[in-house]
Amino acid sequence: MALCAKKRPPEEERRARANDREYNEKFQYASNCIKTSKYNILTFLPVNLFEQFQEVANTYFLFLLILQLIPQISSLSWFTTIVPLVLVLTITAVKDATDDYFRHKSDNQVNNRQSQVLINGILQQEQWMNVCVGDIIKLENNQFVAADLLLLSSSEPHGLCYIETAELDGETNMKVRQAIPITSELGDISKLAKFDGEVICEPPNNKLDKFSGTLYWKEDKFPLSNQNMLLRGCVLRNTEWCFGLVIFAGPDTKLMQNSGRTKFKRTSIDRLMNTLVLWIFGFLVCMGVILAIGNAIWEHEVGTRFQVYLPWDEAVDSAFFSGFLSFWSYIIILNTVVPISLYVSVEVIRLGHSYFINWDKKMFCMKKRTPAEARTTTLNEELGQVEYIFSDKTGTLTQNIMVFNKCSIYGRSYGDVFDVLGHKAELGEKPEPVDFSFNPLADKKFLFWDPSLLEAVKIGDPHTHEFFRLLSLCHTVMSEEKNEGELYYKAQSPDEGALVTAARNFGFVFRSRTPKTITVHEMGTAITYQLLAILDFNNIRKRMSVIVRNPEGKIRLYCKGADTILLDRLHHSTQELLNTTMDHLNEYAGEGLRTLVLAYRDLDEEYYEEWAERRLQASLAQDSREDRLASIYEEVENNMMLLGATAIEDKLQQGVPETIALLTLANIKIWVLTGDKQETAVNIGYSCKMLTDDMTEVFIVTGHTVLEVREELRKAREKMMDSSRSVGNGFTYQEKLSSSKLTSDLEAVAGEYALVINGHSLAHALEADMELEFLETACACKAVICCRVTPLQKAQVVELVKKYKKAVTLAIGDGANDVSMIKTAHIGVGISGQEGIQAVLASDYSFSQFKFLQRLLLVHGRWSYLRMCKFLCYFFYKNFAFTMVHFWFGFFCGFSAQTVYDQYFITLYNIVYTSLPVLAMGVFDQDVPEQRSMEYPKLYEPGQLNLLFNKREFFICIAQGIYTSVLMFFIPYGVFAEATRDDGTQLADYQSFAVTVATSLVIVVSVQIGLDTGYWTAINHFFIWGSLAVYFAILFAMHSNGLFDMFPNQFRFVGNAQNTLAQPTVWLTIVLTTVVCIMPVVAFRFLRLNLKPDLSDTVRYTQLVRKKQKAQHRCMRRVGRTGSRRSGYAFSHQEGFGELIMSGKNMRLSSLALSSFTTRSSSSWIESLRRKKSDSASSPSGGADKPLKG
Repeated sequence: MALCAKKRPPEEERRARANDREYNEKFQYASNCIKTSKYNILTFLPVNLFEQFQEVANTYFLFLLILQLIPQISSLSWFTTIVPLVLVLTITAVKDATDDYFRHKSDNQVNNRQSQVLINGILQQEQWMNVCVGDIIKLENNQFVAADLLLLSSSEPHGLCYIETAELDGETNMKVRQAIPITSELGDISKLAKFDGEVICEPPNNKLDKFSGTLYWKEDKFPLSNQNMLLRGCVLRNTEWCFGLVIFAGPDTKLMQNSGRTKFKRTSIDRLMNTLVLWIFGFLVCMGVILAIGNAIWEHEVGTRFQVYLPWDEAVDSAFFSGFLSFWSYIIILNTVVPISLYVSVEVIRLGHSYFINWDKKMFCMKKRTPAEARTTTLNEELGQVEYIFSDKTGTLTQNIMVFNKCSIYGRSYGDVFDVLGHKAELGEKPEPVDFSFNPLADKKFLFWDPSLLEAVKIGDPHTHEFFRLLSLCHTVMSEEKNEGELYYKAQSPDEGALVTAARNFGFVFRSRTPKTITVHEMGTAITYQLLAILDFNNIRKRMSVIVRNPEGKIRLYCKGADTILLDRLHHSTQELLNTTMDHLNEYAGEGLRTLVLAYRDLDEEYYEEWAERRLQASLAQDSREDRLASIYEEVENNMMLLGATAIEDKLQQGVPETIALLTLANIKIWVLTGDKQETAVNIGYSCKMLTDDMTEVFIVTGHTVLEVREELRKAREKMMDSSRSVGNGFTYQEKLSSSKLTSDLEAVAGEYALVINGHSLAHALEADMELEFLETACACKAVICCRVTPLQKAQVVELVKKYKKAVTLAIGDGANDVSMIKTAHIGVGISGQEGIQAVLASDYSFSQFKFLQRLLLVHGRWSYLRMCKFLCYFFYKNFAFTMVHFWFGFFCGFSAQTVYDQYFITLYNIVYTSLPVLAMGVFDQDVPEQRSMEYPKLYEPGQLNLLFNKREFFICIAQGIYTSVLMFFIPYGVFAEATRDDGTQLADYQSFAVTVATSLVIVVSVQIGLDTGYWTAINHFFIWGSLAVYFAILFAMHSNGLFDMFPNQFRFVGNAQNTLAQPTVWLTIVLTTVVCIMPVVAFRFLRLNLKPDLSDTVRYTQLVRKKQKAQHRCMRRVGRTGSRRSGYAFSHQEGFGELIMSGKNMRLSSLALSSFTTRSSSSWIESLRRKKSDSASSPSGGADKPLKG
């Protein structure tokens, strides 16, 4: 990203003085102008070309072009290389120019927005680009914030204002910001014009949720935090106006600091292709050397005798130098083994695959009106190779729509419903929900089923009242009352919203807040609490507290947080209550509910005053402010009294169990990385079928020390090995295992295992000396669940698997805490859920529901991988078949670098004659329909094992190409040596030979792509047969009188094509060449299909059988009723696989194909077919046809 400001040395601190541009200018801070565009009219051509020639392929072809401009070594015209090169450079340049035009347009739109700036005591309209650090800006309702501002004052009481941060973090709920009290009174222009405070704060950074600074004014200093800041990109809401002081401008704003480029991801096929291209280049050099040596020898032994007829060029003075020039000539001629069109075609195919994902209606969420989106075009084929999925739980597997389900108050559990006999009511047997009609402010959408909790509230139980009082006070929810009694809560998380809504319905209604007060209607009575402090939640503290003073003057701290954190901070007198509450917590977690513990502490006035003073000093500290505040908070949040616990239900998304089951059958291992407690995560694991009762064992690692964790992992490995030795080794993926960097006998264990590990144990397991032990154990398990993990630990787990396993990883999540994991994995998928769009913005693919993942991988991913592999195999084949003919011809033309083909054919072969058919195959081909891809998940495994395009497949393609080139040259050469025309004259001449070989080549590669195409569309037919037609049209045009009349020096051979192709001998030669080239391929594929079919062959066969069976059923219906009393068995069962079983093909299936049938809902069809076949064997007429004959 280029920026307007010149590069400056890094800042140690930022100083900004209000209303003093002269003072601020000496620091050379960046202006508020942003520039995300890369080019202008003058720099576009040179800069863009420079960038494009950073690509090795483009530089290589430029080098070839330069060689072709040297007459002594070029036997081809320069346009054979410059036409495709210019075409590629032009397409890329147009794309880059279009992108940059839109960036220019966006920059201009943003930079020219108007803002009201206070200059010389007067509010003036200024463009955003002219705003400077230290300026005071006035914002009005619904305006975007122009720069990072310190909020000075607003139209709301106490300097409050409301903002929406969707541009920053994707969250659409409103947040509150507050001016510090000393500046909140600066409401009019005259006071603001005199304001000369100076802010000293942290340098520019990308931390959206943190700000540390101090305001110096009137010989006093005041701490500043993120709550006092309005960041660029936010929108002012529900606030008439506010004033702010510019602290960071333009590229220094936190929004722009977070606009760094995402790490570029490359697929394994990309990396392999780069290696293969280098190998091909080495092969090209070897061929050039062989032919150059041949030229030197020929010139020395033979050529010297013909100096009179074939004199050397003036620059050539020896056979050795002739060979040297010949080397470069052959480098030019043979360069088409790696044509530039390869790279363009790959990008076109990937773009097509991306559009298929975007257009897929089955991945469109009607409820949210959200389509699936491929946010990158470079990773599509890698979607077909995923082995490990790392998933968040909340909002990804679950809906992230929280419902207050149960609670424990002072040792009593509420939320269960009992029948008349005192038994718990089962699901579906719930009575009428609790009636909240007594409360006019209740949320009518809130449902609760246990009336005893409402009774406890109504009779005035003090513990129950204190419980809901805490829920109504301890939060950061904003309340909006559009009409009298119609409350709308804006919560930063669904959990908070659910808890505050529960308190509201049970009679403790949160109504409003100011910076210093919270108003709650308790059982109809309005009570205002003085808000003394908010000790906010973060991922480290995992709790939040408020300190309030009630109307009687009593100070109390209310706290809610994770049980693992709060239970260690309770007063020892609550031990008995704690034991009961822990039982309830375990019960709730076992039901998959999300739990929080609630506690309080009374503070005396003297202690609070002293603590508040120390908190103020910590907040003023310039260094380690966060750590000092955390220590102060830790001190007061101790010796608390336990109140109870809440349990919130977060239901599974629709289709999650089925999706996980299907992906597991596709040999994809799923790891869940969640911040929830262990019991909750384990229960969700069972709910979504990750964990099953059929598993051999579920290992739970909860050690608190390195030694404990190591011992637990060791015991888990020992149990798996013992089980494996007793049961036997059924592992079949030896090819994959042997290719892995981390090989272990554990990966071949028998039985199914799962691993559950806590966050504190994971911290030890990820240490350098234990990470391999952890990875070995985890990878041997079918499922892994990591609980209580931090966002950093999520990324570390993904990085660990990437580091030691040769496997493609995919991370999927919906929240900001999943961003690091999504960026770390090979493929990142964002779910557009309830937690904003930060995960989506960081992702490579996005959609709205987890269940779409199965379609993304098993259909789009598998097809993309299949298509790309078939495309590459065919592309290398056709170019070796095309190019190697020159190599063989070299031995018959004195190694003179004479080409076999016409130079126009060489130019058009890759960009006209053979480009569109292979593109159509690469974009549209499929081996089985999408329904079968989902029905047979084992079809996904070839991608994981990288079977369809690897070094072995590459060499097979090259061998086929070389074989084709040998026949392509020597069959016509042998025929032409003795052949004559119809009039008895000699057929053999250079041009006739060139036309024959070129025509044979185009026909052979067209027939070959017809054989390779598994799914025919109208486009495939049009491109294949159309390309053949275009070839003949251009061929006859180039040998026509018309072109000769216009360009006599270029098109000399008038009528050659017509005369050559009029000879029956030529057509017999072409047919013979085609048959001999294609027949071995057909024979090999026929034998493989019969002797060793893969799973896709088997699935296609079953498809044909089903179609045949349907046709027979239709035929039977047409026969009519004959009154036969035969059993309906033959009519009610599918014909099935009788021929397949009797042929023995199914007995010779690979383990990969054979194991696929376990994915069917039942295996009884095999027995049915065997019985059916035995019945037909006992009948001479055959069981299948018999009903039709009656």
